[in-house]
Order: sequence, then C-alpha cells, then structure tokens
Amino acid sequence: MSKTFQPDKSAVKMGSVVQVFALALVIAALSEWMGPLPIELGIGKVVLLPMIWALLIGLFLGLLHQRLPRPVKLDIHGQHFAAAVLSCALFLFIAKLGLLVGGSLPQLSKVGWALALQELGNLIGCILLGMPVALLLGIKREAIGATFSIGREPGLAIVGERFGMDSPEGRGVLAEYITGTLIGAIFISLLAGLVTSLNIFHPFALAMGAGVGSGSMTAAAVGAVAAQHPEMAEQIATYAAAANLIATTLGTYLTLFISLPLAVRAYRWLEPILGRNRKAVAIDKGISAAVQPVEEVHTPYLKLGMRVLSWVMGGLTVLIANRVGHGIPMLDALPGVAIMIGVVLVGDLIYLGTRRKLPAVCWISFVAMAMTFPSTPYAAEVAALTGKVNFFAMITTMLTFAGLSLAKDIPAFRRLGWRIVVVSLLANAGVFLAATAIAQFFVGSL
Repeated sequence: MSKTFQPDKSAVKMGSVVQVFALALVIAALSEWMGPLPIELGIGKVVLLPMIWALLIGLFLGLLHQRLPRPVKLDIHGQHFAAAVLSCALFLFIAKLGLLVGGSLPQLSKVGWALALQELGNLIGCILLGMPVALLLGIKREAIGATFSIGREPGLAIVGERFGMDSPEGRGVLAEYITGTLIGAIFISLLAGLVTSLNIFHPFALAMGAGVGSGSMTAAAVGAVAAQHPEMAEQIATYAAAANLIATTLGTYLTLFISLPLAVRAYRWLEPILGRNRKAVAIDKGISAAVQPVEEVHTPYLKLGMRVLSWVMGGLTVLIANRVGHGIPMLDALPGVAIMIGVVLVGDLIYLGTRRKLPAVCWISFVAMAMTFPSTPYAAEVAALTGKVNFFAMITTMLTFAGLSLAKDIPAFRRLGWRIVVVSLLANAGVFLAATAIAQFFVGSL
C-alpha cells in the first residue's frame, strides 16, 4: 500500500480532538432534526436522509474553514483526526450489525447461496460496466486499477504490491479510492434509493447488494433501502451485515485471485476494440502528491486510549441522534450503546492479540454474533437492549465523521478529471446492481 494511506504515529492535537467531537455532536443532532427529504423523479424517488445532511454539513465546514470563526474552523489537522475517528466509529456500526446477524443466523442459512455468490457482483460488476466506458473515454491501463474492484483499502494494497502505486494501474485504483471516499456514500445512497423505489428487486436482495461496499457506503445504501421499507429495517440491516462480512473476509482473496486477473484479461481483449484510435487520457501523475495538501499532514494513528475515547464519544453521538431523530430517551438506549462499545473493545483486543491475522471488523462481528446467537445465555436480553439503538442514528453518526474528514481530499479530487469520476461511479453502480441481481435470483421468492 502506498505510504500516502499509512497512518502517522505523531501526536494528536487535543484542540482538534475537542473540536471534532463537539462538531459531531451538533451536526448529528441537527441532521436528525432536519429529517428526511423525499424527492420524486418521475420513474422513482430518492430520499435525502439525515445521514446525507450530516455528510454535507461536515464537508462544507472543511471546505469553508478559512472563512469561519475559530470554534467551527475545521483545519486540515481536524479533518485528518476525523478520518481516524471514522475508522474507529465504524466499528460500532459493525458491532450493531453483528448483533442483528447473531439472532438471525437460522434465517440467513436459508439464503446461504445468495450470500456466498452475490460477492461475484464485486468481481464482475466493476469490469462489466466500468471497463468499456473507461476505454471509450480514452483511459488506458489506469482502467485496470479503477475497475477491477471497488477501491477499498485491500484493493490499494493488492495493486500496490502487484504494479506499484506510481504505475498506471496504481493511479487508477487511487483515483477510484478518492472518488469513492468523497462522493461514494452520497452516490450509492441516491442510487440505492432510486432502485428501491422501482420495486424491481426484493429488499433483501438490495440489502445484500449494499453489503459489498465499504463501511460508509454500506451504511448509506442500507439507510436508503430501509427508509422505503421501514417495516423490514432490521432484516435489511441483517442481510447487509452478513454480505459485508463475506465481502470483508472472502472478498479480498476473490479480488486477488480472480477479479484482478480478469480485469487484466478484459483490458487486453477490449482495448484493441474499444480503445483503438482513441487519444490516450491518463490520470494525472501528480495525483499521489495531491492527496496531501501543501502542509504535510497525515491521518494520525490512534492508540488504544484514544480509540476507546473515540468509541465513547461516538456512542454519545449515537445516543443524541437516537433521541433527536427517533425519540428514544438516552438513558433507555445507554445500556445498548455500552454493550456495543464492549463488543468493539473485546474484538479489538482479540485482533491485537492474534497479531492482526484477520481484520478487526471480523473479530468484532464474530463477538457480536455470538452474543445474540439463540443458544447463547441472555441472548434475548442483549438483543432487546441493543434493539433500542436505532441503526439509522448510527448511520448518521458514521457519516458525520465521514463528512468532517472529506475536505482534505478535495485537492486530489480536482486533479482526477471528469472521466475517471464517471468511470468510478459506474464501477460502484455496477457492483451494487450486479450483486443485487445475483442475490435476487435466490431471494426473489421470499
């Protein structure tokens, strides 16, 4: 993986810590107070949920920080700290989903093949939709990195090891990563909401399609689908969580051994046909340098104490969003949030104790599922307590921190050009639609 994305183990500025957590509390509460805004588009509708308001408010604070008063002046250090907190806060969301999955494992077993095979959507969706368009737009070998998979961190590592991050393939995957980070959650939320409103796919199939993305994109897509099927909200979250777990564990190996070689072969086959006589348009070689602003600042590495603080403050933000948006008293939801923080802590310690051989999200998911598995003592009581924490409130919290971290990547985004943005969005759309279609084959009769 490129050093650009390696966390910096420098000290965290306490001013940034206080500011980010305070802004998150206010933004999450304000976003939930604003509520959803449905927009009719004729063929369907999209719903701008509180999580989208949270994302946009955080982004604007970062973009306009030089013109804002000091209390809301979110400088580059604060944006990078918010990115570090986001990585920690997403663990709470993973814990919530794992707690939902544990009690539903017997039900999930009925669609086991759907969960196993929908990951193929991540393998073929990008290539099928993204690769031809990239070649028609004049993008050359950068298309391999941009379309072999959604640009999650494992994809960066795989391409970086195989081709090097300064290669055309490396610039392609980096461009996909930046595009997805900045606008992926917004895009997939709107797309998932529109597709859901068409009533073509079963909500469970849509949920499994949502689960193949990154944590923030999964949260955004799940929220959009569940908003139109509130009676199935928890089931939708459950199927998405199961799909995301499979994507996290098996997806990396499928990407390494199947998807990337397939993208290379597709490029060799399609480029002479679609790219012939087209002027080559390469992604700017300066993109790697543009990821960092003029001032050399990195996303900090959070030690255990700061990670615990991030989980606690993330939990407090969830409690406030839960109260404002869903009317659940904070004291009623507090035990559920405390359980989720405990699950995250145990999973993180197991992750460290096993020398990081499996991603932390896997251990957190396993611990959470074990706590609500029907045969586990007090599983029903744990499910009841954590059930008072609305997962929409958790999504708003996650995307609040995402929004606060986005502005730092705008310099790189500006250098990408519209072509790679189009390709990146099509690749993300292809993954979602392909995974959903595969899942639909198995769950359409439910």
